[in-house]
Amino acid sequence: MPAGEVRLVFCNAPDRDCAERIARALVEQGLAACANLLPDCLSIYAWQGQVEHAHETPMLIKTTAVRLPEVIGLIQALHPYEVPEIIALPVTEGLPAYLQWVRGQTLPLDKSA
Repeated sequence: MPAGEVRLVFCNAPDRDCAERIARALVEQGLAACANLLPDCLSIYAWQGQVEHAHETPMLIKTTAVRLPEVIGLIQALHPYEVPEIIALPVTEGLPAYLQWVRGQTLPLDKSA
């Protein structure tokens, strides 16, 4: 997996405050270039044998393949759900300058410096 491959991560949070906390941490730690918080939505899903529904705040998180394991780990650490939705899709096309910006914002820190 080339380090520069851009990923779009989908994640729902139980409320806007939680989504903002996760998004800010990802960007501040250089794991994501950007996170968009969308208007709240109604999610209907199966959980532990029951059909549930909840109002949630969707997040669209832009990162790279090399940072994805860290993104997943941080979301899991900050998210209150037992099994948070974390789905990553490869970005195969886009404005080259934007994709390069995402790559530049998420470069791993050089541990030898």
